[in-house]
Amino acid sequence: MARKPLVALVGRPNVGKSTLFNKIIGERRAIINDLPGTTRDRLYGEGEWIGREFMVIDTGGFLLGDEDTYASRIRDQVKIAMQEADVIVFVVDVLDGVTPADRDIADMLRRTARPVILAANKAETQKRRLDAVEFYELGLGEPIPITAIHGTGVGDLLDAVVAHLPVVEAEEEENESIKIAIVGRPNVGKSSLLNKLVREERVIVSDVPGTTRDAIDTKLVWHGEEITLIDTAGIRRRGRIGAGVERYSVMRAMRAIERADVTFLLIDATQGVTAQDTHVAGYILEEFKSVVVVVNKWDLIEKDTYTLAEYERQVRAALNFMDYVPVVFISALTGQRVNKVLDLALQVYEERFKRVPTGELNRLLAELTARHAPPSEGRRYLRLRYATQAAVDPPTFVFFVNHPDMVHFSYERYIENNLRERYGFLGTPLRLRFRSTEREEASGRESR
Repeated sequence: MARKPLVALVGRPNVGKSTLFNKIIGERRAIINDLPGTTRDRLYGEGEWIGREFMVIDTGGFLLGDEDTYASRIRDQVKIAMQEADVIVFVVDVLDGVTPADRDIADMLRRTARPVILAANKAETQKRRLDAVEFYELGLGEPIPITAIHGTGVGDLLDAVVAHLPVVEAEEEENESIKIAIVGRPNVGKSSLLNKLVREERVIVSDVPGTTRDAIDTKLVWHGEEITLIDTAGIRRRGRIGAGVERYSVMRAMRAIERADVTFLLIDATQGVTAQDTHVAGYILEEFKSVVVVVNKWDLIEKDTYTLAEYERQVRAALNFMDYVPVVFISALTGQRVNKVLDLALQVYEERFKRVPTGELNRLLAELTARHAPPSEGRRYLRLRYATQAAVDPPTFVFFVNHPDMVHFSYERYIENNLRERYGFLGTPLRLRFRSTEREEASGRESR
């Protein structure tokens, strides 16, 4: 599958980038605050306009010339934004007019070959919309007046974005190998694992979190299968990511997850499963990617007879929304069990393509409904009439029902758990869709 084009929202702090991000993706996901620098994590969401789908990333404000923690990295940050995004939306504030920081950012953006669209935000009144013309001086073309909080002018902005989106074709090489993304928080040993797997130092390994700034592809052959390993920069949870190059290395990591068939989610055994790890796991699940949980630095843990079993129980409890994943304990430093991760990756990859015959699936469905009747509401009864597997990669099951809105989460899990008990699907998310058989209910629902 071709990756979706990427749109980056850039600009100085407090110009309304997070508000615009929320408006584009259609949900309130970004933290919005009047204090500059509130956005400290990458926010990466899906947008769609007049039939074109794209990814949009919200970023922190650019503080140029300010000698704070991140000032020394700001130019590298902008350069990476210019390299990575397919379209850049430069957000400015009509109330403030053209500021020195706007001019500095515009000076960098004029050097990029990427399309740059100028969005003049907070243009609520006719006077403010007229004031937007002063941004012509930035040399980035016509400013588009918008009011992100109300959505005024955002349609015109998206028209301009879509007009500049490239048609991204899937590369031939993407179909020729099994792609495995090595993801996780900074400093959990991703580069060390890759180096051990390829038996040579192809990636710089450092104790400094965030050393890997790129998503790096390395090819190898394992048991006759061609594999592409994608090493990525560490992903940090909201509130902890810096406003420098690391923010855009996260953008690359998310692209790696999108490209991957299987992901290695690395956990630091000395720290256990943290909120950051569950955050990363959530990203993987959103993309319906298969997973192997790799607990690294196992050599540093004092052990007894029960240590491994108890640790695995804790990992599974923390990742209870991904209870179908295999967990392997390794030491990338010593090589302990490192080869097992590729064996698991191949096994999990095969599970993505498993098919259940329609007859078997419906016999199972009959068993499940007989054992545990579907929910009812008053005189309304949920009836699961028929099921079929519509696709693989990931396995997708469509259930035809009379009232999709009555399919409770608990009943979805009941069906999924029994599908897994009968057919496996190790490490692979299942896509369950519930479609109406009633004419009056045209819409269905889907669960992850």
